[in-house]
Amino acid sequence: MVYKKLSLRSRIFLTTILLVVIASIFFAGLTIYQYREQNKDYHRNRLERKEEQLKTHIDYVLFNTTYEVKTENLQYIFKDEIYVLSDIQNLPFNIYDLEGNLIKSSKPFSEDDYEYMRIPSEVLQKLSESPGENQNLGKRYVERKMAAGERYQTSYSYILDKRFKPIGILNIPYFEDNTFSDSELKEFLLRQGLGILIVLALAVFLAYLISSYITRSLKTIGKKLDEFRLSERNEKIILDDPSEEIGALVDAYNSMVEDLDESAALLAKSEREQAWQEMARQVAHEIKNPLTPMRLSVQSFQRRFDPADPEAGEKLSQFSDTLIQQIDTLSNIASAFSDFASMPAQQKETLNVVKVVRLALDIFNEDYITFVSNEEEVIAKLDRTQLIRVVTNLVKNAVQSIPEGRAPKVVVTVYSEGDQVKISVADNGLGISEENGDKIFEPKFTTKTSGMGLGLGMVKNIVETYRGSINFTSVPQKGSVFTVSFPKV
Repeated sequence: MVYKKLSLRSRIFLTTILLVVIASIFFAGLTIYQYREQNKDYHRNRLERKEEQLKTHIDYVLFNTTYEVKTENLQYIFKDEIYVLSDIQNLPFNIYDLEGNLIKSSKPFSEDDYEYMRIPSEVLQKLSESPGENQNLGKRYVERKMAAGERYQTSYSYILDKRFKPIGILNIPYFEDNTFSDSELKEFLLRQGLGILIVLALAVFLAYLISSYITRSLKTIGKKLDEFRLSERNEKIILDDPSEEIGALVDAYNSMVEDLDESAALLAKSEREQAWQEMARQVAHEIKNPLTPMRLSVQSFQRRFDPADPEAGEKLSQFSDTLIQQIDTLSNIASAFSDFASMPAQQKETLNVVKVVRLALDIFNEDYITFVSNEEEVIAKLDRTQLIRVVTNLVKNAVQSIPEGRAPKVVVTVYSEGDQVKISVADNGLGISEENGDKIFEPKFTTKTSGMGLGLGMVKNIVETYRGSINFTSVPQKGSVFTVSFPKV
C-alpha cells in the first residue's frame, strides 16, 4: 500500500488533513439531513394546522346549514362555501363520498375529470384502518408522492356529522414549497464551506507543525543511529522537553551508549593486555631460538678449547663467527619487532613512484627480479621511506616463497588507474592455500620455517595508514600476486 511507504511525517500530515476533510463532509451531510428533517416537520405540522382549521370551518358550515347533513347533500351544502373556505385558508381541497367519488372541488374540473379523480381503493382501505392518532383530525391517512420533481402530500380524513358519523371524505392536496429553505440551506452551506476552508488551512498549518515537531526528534534519533559505530565513541542524544514516548526512546539510546562505552573500554583493555602477552611470548620464542645454539657453542668451546693447540686461532675465529651470526639474528629480531610496533609517520612528499620503486629494487642482487612500468612518471604524495619498506617487504616475501628446484621469477609492476597508483608484485612461488588466505596479514602468522611473520602485517599497517588498500590473488603451487593501491593525493 502506498500509504505505508510514506514517511511518518507525511502520514501524520495526511491523516490530520483527512480527518478534517471527513469531519467537514460529515457535518455538511448532517446539516443537509437536519434541514430536510426540519422541512418535513414543518410541512407536516403546517398541513395538520391547515387541515384542523379547514375542518373547523367545515363543521361550522355543517352546523349552520339548512340542508340535512348527509352524504347526498354535501354537494349542495358546499356548492359555494367550498370556494369561500379555499380562499380563507389559501388552500385547495376536495370533498369525496365514502365510496371515493369526487363530490365537490375548490378547483374547477369537468365531469370527466371527476371520474378520473376517484380515490383508489387501497387509499380508502388505509384510511379506514387508520388508528386515528390525532384527536382533532380523527382517522386520517397521508399519501406522499413526487410530481414534476416536486414533493407533495395528500391527506384524507373523514367529514363527520353532529353524531360523529362519517358522511364524506376531505381531501387536501398540499405541495411542499422548499424554495426559501433551500435558499437558506445553500447560503448556510456556502458559509460553512468558507469556514471549512479556513479550518482546513489552519489544519494544514497545524499538521505541518505537529508532524515537524514529532519527526524532528525522531530524525535526531535516526541521525544518531546512522552515525552509531561500535568501534568509536558515540555521543548521547540531548533533546529539550521531549514527549514521554520520545524521552523514553532517548533514555534507552543513551543508556545503550553508556553500556557500550563501558564494554568497549573493558574490551580494549583486554585486547591490549592480550596483544602484549602474545607479543611478549613471540619475542621470547624468537630470542630463545638463537640463544640455544649460542649456549651450546660456548659450552663446547669451553670443553674443547686448548690454547696450546696449533689450530686454536682458527677455532677461536670460527667460534667468534658463530656468535656474531647469532647476535646478528637477535638484532634482526629486535629490528623487526621495532619496525612493526612503530606506526609510520604521516610525512608526505611529492614522489615519482616509478623512480622510487626502481631504486628500492636495487638492493636486491637476484637477477630474476624484473621491474615493469609503461609510464615514466607516476606522481603521488607518499612517504619515501615507508614506500620503500612496503616494496622491499613484498619482494622479500615473493623471493622466499619460491621453492628450491624451481626457476624463480618475480615481476614488480607500477601503473596508475584513475586517481590511484598501484604496485603489484607477482611471483611463481608456492602460493597461498585457501585456509591461510584470511590469516596472511595477521601479525606473527607465517608459512615459512624461518622468519617472524611480521612483514605483511607491517605492510598492511603502512598501506592503511595512507588510506590505501592491499589485496592478493593466489593459485596454490603456481604463485601469487600482491597489489597495493595508494591514492595519488
